[in-house]
Amino acid sequence: MASYKEIVTKAVLGKGKKYFKNTYTISVSEKPTTVLGCWVINHKFKGYKTGERVGVDGSFDVNLWYSYENDSKTTVVSQKIDYNDIFNVRLRDNVDLTGDSDIIVRALKQPSCSAVNIDEDGKIIFDIEKELGVEIVGETKMKISVEDDEEPWDEIEDELTPEIEEEITNDVNEDFLN
Repeated sequence: MASYKEIVTKAVLGKGKKYFKNTYTISVSEKPTTVLGCWVINHKFKGYKTGERVGVDGSFDVNLWYSYENDSKTTVVSQKIDYNDIFNVRLRDNVDLTGDSDIIVRALKQPSCSAVNIDEDGKIIFDIEKELGVEIVGETKMKISVEDDEEPWDEIEDELTPEIEEEITNDVNEDFLN
């Protein structure tokens, strides 16, 4: 008859991902003619619990390269963008989040520029897409079946045959120190 024991361990209690597409605007001193490039770098983020939800605070830098004065000059403008995103992460097996748990955030798709336009006032409007994954790791209990009977031990026999024993005896040099 099997008995049961409870094991306390860390496990993923909830997991989810979310896609974001946000539009931002940068005002520049010169009226841009053409946007030549857009780079998103230095993406940093950190997750935290906020009640029954998970929040992610993060930031990234956007560098926009553009031309002005009828494409005769170019410059790069940089802007740091901060964000705060909230996730409703579905928990597994009615787990309580009130205990100590770790929030793990991963960038499943790094922020990247998907579209850039120049409006009539000379402002640069651009779209940034990103996808974040969140895992909630915490303590949980598992119930396992424990067998009362120990499995029998296998008998291990040496494979020393008379031929091998004779070979060892013949190969031993008793006068090895001289």
